[in-house]
Amino acid sequence: MGVLDMLRYHKFTIGGAWATDYGTSADSKEMFEYLKGYSPLHNLHKGTKYPATLVMTGDHDDRVVPAHSFKFAATLQEANGGKNPTLIRIDTNAGHGAGKPVGKVIDAQADMWAFVMKNLGMNVKY
Repeated sequence: MGVLDMLRYHKFTIGGAWATDYGTSADSKEMFEYLKGYSPLHNLHKGTKYPATLVMTGDHDDRVVPAHSFKFAATLQEANGGKNPTLIRIDTNAGHGAGKPVGKVIDAQADMWAFVMKNLGMNVKY
């Protein structure tokens, strides 16, 4: 869960409240180019071999709207010129993270570490 579309973040739910922090793409051509220069979504390039990526979000996140994660994961899947996976984990009935039940935290951590270990070729011996 992250602010991944810096050109349109201010158009999503509470994103407009961050305009004083980041500026907006509508402020000026210079600001548009500046934001585009570091916007994760807009710096994906078709044909690039990206590393294995797990994007995580909550479907009820009211701070960083899940659309950022959805757009980023879809764009990365389309752009990726390699064979490494791009997956998205959508935590249902969950927000930005604070107050998440312990069971949901454990599930998310298990999925994250399983993804890391699988993509690093690690084997767990019991």
